[in-house]
Amino acid sequence: MLTFCDTTAGEFDDRWKRVSGQDVKTSGAADRYARALFELAQDAKNTDVLEKELSVLKSTLDENTELMQVLASPIVGSTEKASVITAIAQKAGFSKLAINFVGAVAMAGRAGELSQMTDHFAFLCAQARGAVQAEATTAQPMSAKQEKDLVSTLKKVLGQDVKVETRVDPAMLGGLIVKIGSRMFDSSLKSKLEGLTMVMKES
Repeated sequence: MLTFCDTTAGEFDDRWKRVSGQDVKTSGAADRYARALFELAQDAKNTDVLEKELSVLKSTLDENTELMQVLASPIVGSTEKASVITAIAQKAGFSKLAINFVGAVAMAGRAGELSQMTDHFAFLCAQARGAVQAEATTAQPMSAKQEKDLVSTLKKVLGQDVKVETRVDPAMLGGLIVKIGSRMFDSSLKSKLEGLTMVMKES
């Protein structure tokens, strides 16, 4: 059984890739890390506990812009980031596995990806329960029919039940953004315009 104790930053990422069993070329680091933690949680039979703890961590990160900036900053050292995020986990009363996880992630130089890792861990938990959690964002509220059609389409694509949480972002110019775990599928007009602007600048 893999543990996070006594794992050096140099060994960490390689061990993560081996445990995840996923193709590194097609899977982001956040996905691999979350999957490895999920397997450890299953071994320890405390998946539900980890899911709740990472949900709290996710909320903390989303609500604290300064903290996210520190964790993502290339100027702040890995040791400092590990100290900060570990202290937060300890203060929150997280389990040893969760505390070791966030500390090891920071030491591996991936503290800035913790939010994505929590997203994908939640996705894996939902998947294990036979349902996938998705978040759909639109510029205007979706109609009941649109939401029903989206759920039906996602179910066909993913091959299992999908629970969709909808949110409205007036800043979007149109289109739809669907987030499943740490993966985002963006068909918004705003993103297309931004992409076009970038191409025009480069030409």
